[in-house]
Amino acid sequence: TKTLNFVLLSIVTLGIFNIMWLFKNNSVIEDTLEQKILDHRIIIVLAALIGWSSVFSSTPDLEVLGGLLSIISSIFYIVWAFKAKKALQKMMLNDHKIDYSMNSFYTFFFNIYYINFCINELAEEVEKSNLLSERITA
Repeated sequence: TKTLNFVLLSIVTLGIFNIMWLFKNNSVIEDTLEQKILDHRIIIVLAALIGWSSVFSSTPDLEVLGGLLSIISSIFYIVWAFKAKKALQKMMLNDHKIDYSMNSFYTFFFNIYYINFCINELAEEVEKSNLLSERITA
């Protein structure tokens, strides 16, 4: 998914696309990277937290609980993003001998969007590295 489309779909669906993307792509990313990032049951709990936070936030008496659940779900996204960041960097180093640096600030604030951006950028990084290594050996 292109990152701009991802952000726009997230806005249009009020964040529902994020959890659907995460649920669908977490296992694909884990299989590709050959490393466990987050158990699918935790992603289901995350979806429930997001749903309940929306329900509670619309009820004046339960607004605080809704806000708390929203913060907890944000923490889940951040944890997932940092685990994915670490796995991506490890895969790039082990498989392609590329020290792929990812910005921790962006990972924290843009978490799932930044990881999506980096995943989309990986092919370019590998191609660039291959071109550079060909020039060195030639």
